[in-house]
Amino acid sequence: MLLSKREQARTERRLAATLTEACETAKAEVPGFCWLTHKVDYAAFASSLLVLWVFDTQASQDQALVDGQGARLVELTAQALDAAQVQVSAVAAHVQFDNEEQCARSNAGNWQQRLARKRLLRG
Repeated sequence: MLLSKREQARTERRLAATLTEACETAKAEVPGFCWLTHKVDYAAFASSLLVLWVFDTQASQDQALVDGQGARLVELTAQALDAAQVQVSAVAAHVQFDNEEQCARSNAGNWQQRLARKRLLRG
């Protein structure tokens, strides 16, 4: 069932607010973490929602994942989605990690271009 434009806007505001809180928590807890963003196609919400956690360098990203911080970021994502009243199955499938270094190398620092190419990974 498609959401009306008003419901989409309401959902987007809730999601942005709760993900902002998650982002601030992660900045305080996870070394090298910088920012996050999300993208979604409201015509296929549950199958398209992607939350991208961005680190400063590849080394910071790798170290955070080795240290188990990836699980913490998935947990923060789950809490944010729950608070925003957004239901998805397998939250981890909607979470990806990236870093500024790779964007600079592959996309000349153009995050808009890089994000346009990001897709939800299918198991």
